Amino acid sequence: QVQLVESGGGLVQAGGSLRLSCAASGRTFSSYAMGWFRQAPGKEREFVTAISWSGGNTHYADSVKGRFTISRDNAKNTVYLQMNSLKPEDTAVYYCAASRVGALKMYQFEYDYWGQGTQVTVAS
Repeated sequence: QVQLVESGGGLVQAGGSLRLSCAASGRTFSSYAMGWFRQAPGKEREFVTAISWSGGNTHYADSVKGRFTISRDNAKNTVYLQMNSLKPEDTAVYYCAASRVGALKMYQFEYDYWGQGTQVTVAS
């Protein structure tokens, strides 16, 4: 069983930055593909970004491309989401997810473990 704990959310002004972290338990983190999803009030949870087990492959939703960066530190069992140039429409609960299969994953059903989420609020 893998536990994921997100941190780093908060309130920020439009144009500002935040860095989310997702710490994973377990010794097999380095073999997992990781992803970030978000759910805004009244909306379905949506894909934000994903990274392969090695960090060599990444993918971003068009809405965040060029503003968000996903990275991972396998030695620290942690994946990061650097969010720059934040917009009010980025306001959501952000979830970290892990897949036991290490190749890049973009769909929720492909992920095996989920964190509890962290709130990001961007004020206009």
